[in-house]
Amino acid sequence: MRRNLVLILILGSFFFLKSCNSKKKDSFTIAAAANMQFVIYELANAFYEKSGISSEVILGSSGKLTAQIVEGAPFDLFLSADIKYPNELFKKGFSVDQPEVYAYGSLVLWTLKDDLVPDLEVLTSGQVKHVAMGNPKTAPYGVAAMQVLNHTDLYATISSKIVYGESVSQTNQFIISQAAEIGFTSKSVVLSSQMEHEGSWEVLDKELYNPMAQAMVILNNREIYKEEAVQFKEFMLSLEGKEILHKFGYDLVE
Repeated sequence: MRRNLVLILILGSFFFLKSCNSKKKDSFTIAAAANMQFVIYELANAFYEKSGISSEVILGSSGKLTAQIVEGAPFDLFLSADIKYPNELFKKGFSVDQPEVYAYGSLVLWTLKDDLVPDLEVLTSGQVKHVAMGNPKTAPYGVAAMQVLNHTDLYATISSKIVYGESVSQTNQFIISQAAEIGFTSKSVVLSSQMEHEGSWEVLDKELYNPMAQAMVILNNREIYKEEAVQFKEFMLSLEGKEILHKFGYDLVE
């Protein structure tokens, strides 16, 4: 069962892309932060049904995707897990306009161990040998997790237990495979239909980390797909798009 869940995480995008590309030869490309690994496909499918426009999704940490954009990766729209990376791209001239916040993320502690209660206190117990979290150097959810640990003075105590994932997606793989007994991830992951019945989780107090404003920018390296990117951006901010984001646990922009 655990192996099947890991395969869902790794192969989900492949099957989505295959289904989209079979309907339309050309599609614009969305570079999406890994915390959106499930919600982005529901958004893209709903957008396709509404507009007939298909999309290709590339998932990764916000930092790594930003580096790829700077190096010339053929992406048309960037959905980051924060506003810092989109701002960097705008200042360097890689985006059409300034970033726009589409939602606010929430951080949770998640475990698939039946005998663990997912709270901060358990991190220091002998039951927990490994704690998974995103790498703060590239993953905004890793930044938030580190803020929680520093705010609660837990980092020094559990630093030797931490295993860093390159992104939220890899962090999830650590948790699902139980390479880590517990870990920090996005609320959108545990609310997805693929994971909603797996393990137990707790939403962390948002006073423990900075607000996670997730922003998007239209990139300017492929003029041919700019219109599709604009339409998807508008869909994200529409009532239908906001309802999908809210279903996955994101707080909405007022």
